[in-house]
Amino acid sequence: MSEERGVAGIVLAAGSSTRMGRNKLLLDVDGETLVRRAVRLAVEVGLDPVILVTGRFREAVEREVDDLDCAPTFNPDHETGIQTSVACGVAAVPADSGAAVVMLPDMPFVTAPMVRTLVERYAETDAPLVVSRYGEVNAPPILYGRGLFGEISRMRAGCGREVVRRHHERAIHVDWPAERLRDLDRPDEYESVRRELAGATAGDLP
Repeated sequence: MSEERGVAGIVLAAGSSTRMGRNKLLLDVDGETLVRRAVRLAVEVGLDPVILVTGRFREAVEREVDDLDCAPTFNPDHETGIQTSVACGVAAVPADSGAAVVMLPDMPFVTAPMVRTLVERYAETDAPLVVSRYGEVNAPPILYGRGLFGEISRMRAGCGREVVRRHHERAIHVDWPAERLRDLDRPDEYESVRRELAGATAGDLP
């Protein structure tokens, strides 16, 4: 991949975990915290730089990944919505990056091959938008070309769905099993996923 087409990673880790009742970013799933897993995965795929957007739990989250090759960026407006964290991450993407993949740590069924596929489709097609699709639902990880950075920085809510809708006809969609969409917001969801992944083998999540 040429330098001007380099792809950055934006890991959104600024939430308050209100429904979980504790900092879900530090929850252990299969021997690794959610935030560490997401950052490690982004680094493993070759996203560069990997920008970690922090918020309420800034210090604890940064300590958790201080040995990984990522660039923490604090979002002072994190309480006003996830869209401000996306904008904060986009603002930190260097000028020589042609695109960025937005990722959420609380989606433990997203794997490195999934993210790598988005980058490969971008490299093959030069599409301005490469979207993960789970059945009928579009959700992260999503790759945005630099030409869309201004739009996603001005979003009113969410982590990009309105931009995806606006540019649907220009987007490349990559389909994944619907169960990969599962995220962790409540204690019962965490316990279910923790038990499921503890019993999985390496080949269960391609």
